[in-house]
Amino acid sequence: MARSEEGFRGPQVCKVVGITYRQLDYWARTDLLRPSLADAHGSGSQRLYSYSDIVELKVIKQLLDAGVNLGQARRAIACLRESGGDLATANLVLGTQGTVLARSGEEIVDLLRGGQGVFNIVPLAAVVDEVDAAILVLDRPGTAAAGPEPLPEARGRRAGS
Repeated sequence: MARSEEGFRGPQVCKVVGITYRQLDYWARTDLLRPSLADAHGSGSQRLYSYSDIVELKVIKQLLDAGVNLGQARRAIACLRESGGDLATANLVLGTQGTVLARSGEEIVDLLRGGQGVFNIVPLAAVVDEVDAAILVLDRPGTAAAGPEPLPEARGRRAGS
């Protein structure tokens, strides 16, 4: 991928992201996203964007398409950058009244409130495994954790569930 090592010029970025050159120029001039490889230096120079710049621009475009205004998108992106979040792998949730939430580890944070925690995430995927493992221990005859033998009809129901 020599092309990605060299970077992408403005018109290429606009095609990939689905924005106008005017938008791209405005976003660069207002520091929403400045090109990381080469910034414009006067008339005739060209900006050069990296692959990760394009991904970030596409995320911004998707936020705007989803109804988030530019100011809110700006705050959300700034909060993700400050937290060290990777925009390419972030899971964003657009809530009512213009909220933008992101999953950060085991919590959901509100990006428009500076990363303030909103909810804690309780991972439930391991619950079934833990219950199954505990039941296997119960079913082993002679273990200290084993309780009374279940009735035959209860054992059949559990196995068939």
